[in-house]
Amino acid sequence: MSNGADEPNDPILEVRGLVKDYAIGGGLFGKKEHVHAVRGVDLDVGRGETLGVVGESGCGKSTLGRSILRLTEPTAGTVRFEGVDISKLSAAEMRRTRRFMQIIFQDPYSSLNPRMRVGAIVGEGLAIHGIARGAERRRRVVELLARVGLHADAYDRYPHEFSGGQRQRIGIARALAVEPRFIVADEPVSALDVSIQAQIVNLLQDLQQQMSLAYLFIAHDLRVVEHISQRVAIMYLGKIVELAPSEEIYASPRHPYTRALLSAVPEPRVGAKKQRIVLGGDVPSAVNPPSGCAFHPRCPHAIEVCRRDEPELVRGARGHAVACHVFPPEA
Repeated sequence: MSNGADEPNDPILEVRGLVKDYAIGGGLFGKKEHVHAVRGVDLDVGRGETLGVVGESGCGKSTLGRSILRLTEPTAGTVRFEGVDISKLSAAEMRRTRRFMQIIFQDPYSSLNPRMRVGAIVGEGLAIHGIARGAERRRRVVELLARVGLHADAYDRYPHEFSGGQRQRIGIARALAVEPRFIVADEPVSALDVSIQAQIVNLLQDLQQQMSLAYLFIAHDLRVVEHISQRVAIMYLGKIVELAPSEEIYASPRHPYTRALLSAVPEPRVGAKKQRIVLGGDVPSAVNPPSGCAFHPRCPHAIEVCRRDEPELVRGARGHAVACHVFPPEA
């Protein structure tokens, strides 16, 4: 990405111009329209790095993660994993590659098959990819359960017998079973109680250190992302509007949308006050995005150029990239 934030020296994932549109309508007399869920995203993820992706519900961040893994086929753009353009792989080649690219789903209740025992859920990938069978498969699954903080007796139990946090640990073990190198964590803690969220985030950090994992960590909570991500990308209506090292995003946010998101994060210090930035209007339709900067209908700083020209994501000092006419990155 020539105009984005500093790229990792050794990227495991390189995404260029990624687009995902969904056709809607188009019945007998209906006009066929398209939802522009992801609109030309560029990003890199380094080996062992966590890149956080943050934005409001409906901004396209989950679609971005699924498109990267080809769980949903991108409309355009390229995704290179370890130097290989996976968009050109056959179904069989993609199946082999997917062993090294896994996903942790948001909802620990619906992402696990209620008719399968935990041992079968976690060990399914081992059988599909021919990694282990029989007693060796059981040994590996029990070892994985222990690694994510579950007792060996979980092997023969069903998902409904576990709490939400425990089910998410099962989902994490399932993703780890095939020894991946890159994981899309799609809002992995948003469905959990606040008291459990920190435990899961700490577990993911520990596993990253132990297994040299790279994460694309998707969330809408900037407070969670701050603790796990080395870099943070802010998404709005299918595009990245700010991308920077984590400390830069939190210390010196540039884009008005990022500032508004950060103003909503609770201040943990007793007596500390923060001025809340309340955005007017609703998020524009992804079917018919506004001209110019997509954020301009809600931006209190918008000027004429914002309504007319779409800003590029431009890199400035300290690897801080911003797509904004009014608040460009610092030189």
